[in-house]
Amino acid sequence: MIRSMTAYASAETTGPAGTLGCELRTVNHRYLELSPRLPDDLRAFESQLRERVASKLSRGKLDLTVRRTGDGRSESLQVNSALLARLSELNLDMAALFPGLQVQFTELLRFPGVMQQAETDPEAQQAALFDVLDRALDALTATREREGAKLGEILHEKLDGIERVVADVRGWMPEIRAALRTRLETRLADLKQPVEPGRLEQELVLQITRTDVDEELDRLSTHIAETRRVLGLKEPVGRRLDFLMQEFNREANTLGSKSVDARSTNAAVELKVLIEQMREQVQNIE
Repeated sequence: MIRSMTAYASAETTGPAGTLGCELRTVNHRYLELSPRLPDDLRAFESQLRERVASKLSRGKLDLTVRRTGDGRSESLQVNSALLARLSELNLDMAALFPGLQVQFTELLRFPGVMQQAETDPEAQQAALFDVLDRALDALTATREREGAKLGEILHEKLDGIERVVADVRGWMPEIRAALRTRLETRLADLKQPVEPGRLEQELVLQITRTDVDEELDRLSTHIAETRRVLGLKEPVGRRLDFLMQEFNREANTLGSKSVDARSTNAAVELKVLIEQMREQVQNIE
């Protein structure tokens, strides 16, 4: 199943470290390019995060944002009772020396070390991060596959169009060759000088050789079959399709350069239009 490289997905999970939200946005890119934005306390897991993403995505520019909302820090605050008691004793001692001295309780709480943040379990943090990431990646993959299915339908339609053009040109070739022979006979008949025996056959063979497009038509048919096969693979196929579009273009250009008939010339133009339309869609395929 082919996948689009353009998609958006998000997921959210809640745990001891608070609520983590993960947003993913992807657009087409030649390679996999990841731009992660993480809370400071989760940056230690960036390397593993990159590996996790690379195991599920092969191409595309990915913007990955993880945010913490309602981090639960107020619930994890702890009071250093021993330090607070010592500060209280000092306050009482100083009160005898400085009768006007007044220390508010909130001022004691602001003293460095009185209020402490409970340490968060790194394994729990990592598990929460990867949980929300995996669910966002699964949603992203599903979206890319849905978009890819639509792209596949478009590509199959264009392949059907190319196949019809190839069939038309094959059907016209006997008539085109007959018309070519007629033109040569007329030209030779108009010559005032006698024509050597076999000259017509020689000229006809030369012209047919120069304008023969059977190989190009055969290769186009081969490319059509290969493209359909590739579209059915269960792996990233964008690069293969890129190459096939180049091959399609090469044959269409050669077909146009060998054309001696308005119908085949128009057919070559139509082929190039269909191929370009395919190429534009292929740019979005992983």
